[in-house]
Amino acid sequence: MGDALLLSKYSIGVGDRFSHQGKAQLRACVMAAEKGVEVIPVWNKSNREHTIIGSNPASARAAADEAVKTLGWDKPYFVDADHINIKTVDRFIDACDFYTIDVADSIGQPSEPADVHAFVTRHAELAGSLSIPGVSRPLQIDSNSIAQVGAKYLAAVREAGVIYRHIEERKGRGRFITEVSMDETDSAQTPVELLIVLAAVADEGIAIQTIAPKFTGRFNKGVDYVGDVKKFSEEFCDDIAVIAFAVRQYGLPSNLKLSVHSGSDKFSIYRPIHNAIKKFDAGVHLKTAGTTWLEELVGLAEAGGKGLDLAKEIYAEAYAHRAELCAPYATVIDIDPAKLPAPSAVAGWSSEQYECTAPRSQVPRVQQQFAAATSRGF
Repeated sequence: MGDALLLSKYSIGVGDRFSHQGKAQLRACVMAAEKGVEVIPVWNKSNREHTIIGSNPASARAAADEAVKTLGWDKPYFVDADHINIKTVDRFIDACDFYTIDVADSIGQPSEPADVHAFVTRHAELAGSLSIPGVSRPLQIDSNSIAQVGAKYLAAVREAGVIYRHIEERKGRGRFITEVSMDETDSAQTPVELLIVLAAVADEGIAIQTIAPKFTGRFNKGVDYVGDVKKFSEEFCDDIAVIAFAVRQYGLPSNLKLSVHSGSDKFSIYRPIHNAIKKFDAGVHLKTAGTTWLEELVGLAEAGGKGLDLAKEIYAEAYAHRAELCAPYATVIDIDPAKLPAPSAVAGWSSEQYECTAPRSQVPRVQQQFAAATSRGF
């Protein structure tokens, strides 16, 4: 790729929602570097987050640049136009150099039968019993399966191609990092589906460096992984192996790696992820859910007085707009509105109660869950 921008082996997407946390977030990368591990920061913020908060991509860039300058960071860093589509991408062109192209909404959109047939014909190499190094059993794929997956994903991948070329026309070839995101959808992609999707991505000529599939289980914001950890571990390993195969087979960028969205707080799967990337000598992009601002909220509550009052005001405001704030995140939250404490009840809480240090019978922890669910947009 010559002098094109390249994403390093290990990278972390961090959400500085209110532009107060950049230095602290970067300091964690500095500490990792001091221990001999290069983790590249990518500050990510989506159009929906900018819209709700009232910020803009230029302010996200300014905050990242300031953190880098203050801490003397001399390694790469990026600012991500997170979950963009063709309607929202233009406002990010000047400020960003990383683009998470979200085409989840286009999954399942119909493709022309002739296009699906042409795809199946073009990728006859996928049909049969396909042995991929690192996958325990050969993948059994027939032409009908290729057609079914193609019919489901071709429209989404072609939309990604349209957006990619739109960005390339404005930024220039190789002057940005591309991720394709398919995680905010209802059903997980199997390793077979991932392989067929990557073949379609190669057909579109997208210089993809990370891909965010939807994994088995729930990746809700602000809480641990919900699902079968063993199954996730097997799926993650198979996906890494499939990516390595697709890179060789289709000439995709050699640094292509998995991206794990809403990856913060997923403590139960960190060890399986670690084991997998060590086993395959692979990279990973961990994109956090932006829930670090909750620590600021805890700090306000701990301060008591006006700080606690502000924390309660934030809860009341979020409660009043709970439906509209939760709507964009339906695939990554599980919240029963009936269990949310009323603002009138929260108004009487002490600092300790707000922090949820009291027994569960006294203070439900649902307000933390709600805050986590709306953290990317509040």
